[in-house]
Amino acid sequence: MLKIACIGIAVQDRLYYVEQLPDASGKFVAQDYREIGGGPAATAAVAAARLGAHVDFIGRVGDDAAGKTIVADLQKEGVDTRFVRVCHQARSSQSAIIVDAQGERIIINHPSPDLSNEADWLNDITFEHYDVVLADVRWHQGAERGFTLAREAGVVTVLDADVTPQDIAPLVKLADHAAFSAPGLVKATGETEWEKALLLAQAMTAGKVYLTQGKAGCYWLDENRQQHRPGFKVDVVDTTGAGDVFHGALAFAIANKQGVSDAVHFANAVAALKCTRPGGREGIPDYHQTRAFLSLYG
Repeated sequence: MLKIACIGIAVQDRLYYVEQLPDASGKFVAQDYREIGGGPAATAAVAAARLGAHVDFIGRVGDDAAGKTIVADLQKEGVDTRFVRVCHQARSSQSAIIVDAQGERIIINHPSPDLSNEADWLNDITFEHYDVVLADVRWHQGAERGFTLAREAGVVTVLDADVTPQDIAPLVKLADHAAFSAPGLVKATGETEWEKALLLAQAMTAGKVYLTQGKAGCYWLDENRQQHRPGFKVDVVDTTGAGDVFHGALAFAIANKQGVSDAVHFANAVAALKCTRPGGREGIPDYHQTRAFLSLYG
């Protein structure tokens, strides 16, 4: 069985479903409401576990009710939580998410300031046991320590390169595969024209760099030449967590020794299927469902 570690934040998401996203202040009525687990690395962990890998989530939660729920949700999904650190008298991270009838969303995230950023305890984890180590950028110290240990052990690293206040260049440098969101690429490079920005990102690392573009698919560079795999046309219900799921599926495919083009194609399919159901995790397919989808539409 493939073994994957996912390092980063875990969040309790509260989703409100409305007809249209608000464009002004006021009071609005939600047609539906859900509470689910979220967070980039945590949702990537669920995706990789759903696909069939053994996944360890390495992160921090508070000792509040939200933290207990976050851990229980991960365990229910088959994610191993033995490396989750519970911080004493701390609040867990939470998000409020507004989703419209087309599946687009607004996310308001509160990363808990109570959680310790200290990451030396990752030194006690044996990283050589993993096939791939994935990290998000929301716990910078954890990602940097984990990637350093993974590279020392000869383990492939995958970075979910999204927006964060910190400079992620050190993490990109440590990544064998750095998959940027569009806002994350602009923030990291200072360049708004994405073709140029991707080249600037490539200069940060000896690894592969990617740009995820939602339904437009994913672009990456091969010896500075642009490559592309389009997304899949599906009936979109909710795009929440689609990027996180893409990263988890990409890590799974890379761990499974797929080539870059096939790995991106596979991850596009997993993310597309996720978008056909509400919530950030409910629609994540398993391996056989993904292969069946690809046989029909791939």
